[in-house]
Order: sequence, then C-alpha cells, then structure tokens
Amino acid sequence: MFFEVELQRDVKINANNLDKPVSRRFILACLLDNLFKEKASEDHGYFLAVTRLKSIGKGNVMDESGNTVFTVVFTCRTFKPFPGEELQGVVRYISQHGVLLKCGPIRNAFLSAWKMSKYQYIPGKKPAFLSNELSKIEKGVVVCFLVLAVRWINASKDFEMLASVDADSLGPVSLPGSDELEL
Repeated sequence: MFFEVELQRDVKINANNLDKPVSRRFILACLLDNLFKEKASEDHGYFLAVTRLKSIGKGNVMDESGNTVFTVVFTCRTFKPFPGEELQGVVRYISQHGVLLKCGPIRNAFLSAWKMSKYQYIPGKKPAFLSNELSKIEKGVVVCFLVLAVRWINASKDFEMLASVDADSLGPVSLPGSDELEL
C-alpha cells in the first residue's frame, strides 16, 4: 500500500563543503542520497520519492570538526505491503517448491506450490506451473497474488512476503499486446 508520510531527518554536511554558503539544493541532494542508502524502514516501508520539502532548520555545528547538521522536515511517498492486499509481481525464479516474484522494490515474494492448488509443476529447461485451464506461470510472467504474510529483514532493510493465488481473479495477468492474436 502507498502512503504519504511526514518525516524528519538530520542531514550532516561535511566541513569541507562549507567553504561557501550551503544551498537548499545541496542539502536536498544530501537528503536524497541518505534516503537512498536508508532504503526502507519497518514502520514506513520503502522510501520512493520526496514529494514536498517542508522546512530546513538552521545549521548546527556538531563539534570542532566543523561538520554541520541541518534538520529537514519533508513528506515522502512510501510503499509498505500488508497481509490481505492484492498485488502484482513478475516471476523471476521457478522451482518445484514454488515461485519467487519481484513486486516493485520487494525482491522476494514467495508463492509456494502449496498456495497454487490449481497448478502443477512442469519441470524442464523452462520450468513452469500449469493449471487445468491452461494458464501458465513461468519466468517473466506478471502474477496477481494475495499477500498472506510480511516479514521485515533488518539486516538488509527489506521486506519479504508469502503469497497465494488460491482465490478468484488471482494468477497470471494477461497484458495488452503480450501474446494475443492480431486480426
């Protein structure tokens, strides 16, 4: 789910960059760089975009090094998955145990073979899961799935999800122009 959250971060400017007045643009560039490194938080999810800069505080010199800290208040668009949500992901790996999907910034959404009861595993050079209605889940296919569980991994600052397609309107998504016959 997407959110718009108000955040506050301290942006440290190295003393070497203070030989001339620090511009708002430079502080914002440092903030964006810090958010890119931070990537996500357990509370807010993945940081996607700064949507509004609310304020930049007066710089406070930290110590004798001359490094200065500016407190920045801003709004940010975030993405955080929740159990019960329907999302779409792209199949990136298939095994007899299930499918790994990529869903936006989330690299690991696991769709267990147990949660695809209408599908059978087809081994080979291009493994896939095939249903009785001949819908196919293979590498590169977009799949609509239900989020069953979400786990935060603190070490990598990532979320992982457990998924299911055992409900109506879930499974491979037919995209316009993908493999339809043109007359």
